[in-house]
Amino acid sequence: MGYGLIQTTGQQLKLIQYGVIHLSKYTGHELKLKKIFERVLNLIVEYVPDEVALEAPFYGKNIQSMLKLGRAQGVAMAAALSREIPITEYAPKKVKQSVTGNGNASKEQVAAMLQTLLGIKEAPKLLDATDALAVALCHHFQGGKTQKTSKSWGAFLSENPGRVK
Repeated sequence: MGYGLIQTTGQQLKLIQYGVIHLSKYTGHELKLKKIFERVLNLIVEYVPDEVALEAPFYGKNIQSMLKLGRAQGVAMAAALSREIPITEYAPKKVKQSVTGNGNASKEQVAAMLQTLLGIKEAPKLLDATDALAVALCHHFQGGKTQKTSKSWGAFLSENPGRVK
């Protein structure tokens, strides 16, 4: 399971941390869920995020995989909710579309775009980590929970001068 933290100031982005919670060394599913909860809570305590964004589980060919992903996501949500941090979910296609402009982009294409957008020098090896970082970036691009809804294009342009080129 990957995680990614960014700091935003207006439209400025700064990479804080990203990585993977390694779970293969744990045997039972319940122990893996406990480790996810503990690690996410530790990240929250250490970095004190204002918001949490998660990738919504998707249905592939294996319903058991989706159930496991849903449980892992629920545990991560519980960690954020225990600290009263607002949560937003994004569909995988929405994340890819937001970061690369292509909702069917590969994990490698997402990672390459993140390198460009966040100034990551070395190509990341752990694509679960870059996927999580992409969710954070998507959340920023979508305005997060703090963005005001503009009533007109004129209002949007005056509120967001750096977003128009």
